[in-house]
Amino acid sequence: MTTVPTGRSRPAITLVVVLLAFCTVPMSISGAAVALPGIGEDLHTAGAPLQWVMNAYNLTFASFTLVSGSAADLVGRRRAFMIGGGVFAVGSLAAAAAPNTVFLDIARAVSGIGAAGVFASGGAILATTFDGAARTRAFAALGSAAGLGLAAGPTLSGLLVSALGWRATFGVHAVMVAVALAGVGYVAESRAEQRPRLDVTGAVVFVAGLGVLVLGSVQGPEWGWASPGVLALLVAGVGLLVFFVVLQARSAAPLLDLSLVKNRRFLALCMVPVVSTFGFVTLLTYLPTYFVGASGFSSQRAGTVLLLMTAPVLLAPPLAGALVNRGVSARVMITISLAFFAGGNVWLTVIGPDTSVAVIAGPLLMVGLGAGLSFGVGDGAAMSMVEPEQAGMATGFLNTMRIGSEAIVIAVYGAVLVSVISTRVGSQELAAKVAAGDLTGGDFGVLANGFTHALHVALDGTAVVCAIGAVAIAVALVPPRRDTAATTSPPKDQLPTTVA
Repeated sequence: MTTVPTGRSRPAITLVVVLLAFCTVPMSISGAAVALPGIGEDLHTAGAPLQWVMNAYNLTFASFTLVSGSAADLVGRRRAFMIGGGVFAVGSLAAAAAPNTVFLDIARAVSGIGAAGVFASGGAILATTFDGAARTRAFAALGSAAGLGLAAGPTLSGLLVSALGWRATFGVHAVMVAVALAGVGYVAESRAEQRPRLDVTGAVVFVAGLGVLVLGSVQGPEWGWASPGVLALLVAGVGLLVFFVVLQARSAAPLLDLSLVKNRRFLALCMVPVVSTFGFVTLLTYLPTYFVGASGFSSQRAGTVLLLMTAPVLLAPPLAGALVNRGVSARVMITISLAFFAGGNVWLTVIGPDTSVAVIAGPLLMVGLGAGLSFGVGDGAAMSMVEPEQAGMATGFLNTMRIGSEAIVIAVYGAVLVSVISTRVGSQELAAKVAAGDLTGGDFGVLANGFTHALHVALDGTAVVCAIGAVAIAVALVPPRRDTAATTSPPKDQLPTTVA
């Protein structure tokens, strides 16, 4: 099975097109978090319905990414990119015009499906457009673009919300993807030459399984984790995913080639964005609501303060590349980045409602540096272990791990906040409002202190997870003896020694 590119190709334009889209899609995650208070006030909603502005996007994004990647190998990566980008833009425009919360949540779900197509096919396009060192540089830039989108989302959204209102946030996202799609005529089409039809049964089972699992995680805070409904969703989700693995092992044309998952080093690299979700994405999601609610910041100021954590994402990837070029292994860089997440989250427990920005600047910079190092090296290292004909499938799996973990971890993180806050304020409903940044339902001092205590508990727990993840991934990335003893060119699963 080979990969066949067709049509004219302008590699430089191809890179710009994919990078712009990859910057916009995660921006729609982190930017929406800053817009939530304004949405709640304008549409007169709070709690679970408001949180579904985030959850609906994450649920469909996670559920459809693997399917989109395998479909891209079949129907063409450029075509899948165009369709995904178009769906994302339509969903974003619908969100910007939403008359009520239900319409907004549905529009966000549509945007998530489009985002899955963009992410799964975009990485595959670069994998089949570039080779060797050029491919490594392209994937380093891709990681930086995705990180930039997550990082710039809160700041841009804060400015837009303050100046034009929350609707402008989603409108700008639609425009950015539309600009990217304007250049797809210079992107060569590619697909697997011998690819059987899509494993529809596997696709349905996977989407259903991951969707049900994410839904159970999302509803846990509202229904209660021990409630029959949540337990049924979680058990059903896990059961369907196990069934999916059985189907793939028996399929002649699997949606996911299990040999990818059996490669421990590729799997370890796919776990890097999972740890990044704990250490970085959770803060992008919940720090803005803390700043606005407990610290009394405006949306604009909250986004500006977060620049301390997001600006390093711009600077760290080139730094990571320079260090690796000077002999530092990608494994070492990834381990350091994950350790920075652990240290930064512990350090951030100094935060309080009246804490000065200078006091929290250090931990925010540390977490941001960890994110930048991770985004600059991780994806490129993972894709260096994959054959081009599996590019869509591999990027689909990698980003399923990334987005799936974001959907589940963000929901669980929010549940922890609500649960701990409720022990201080005595009401689950009031605690949910506080966790969403609304501290108007009682004594402000009590609510702010409850929010702070809950955030400290979550930060400590996150630090432990990141520390364990750093050690486990470092161990899994140790090269096999045949790699370290090799005197000829490195095998396919050898981590790159250079990113430039």
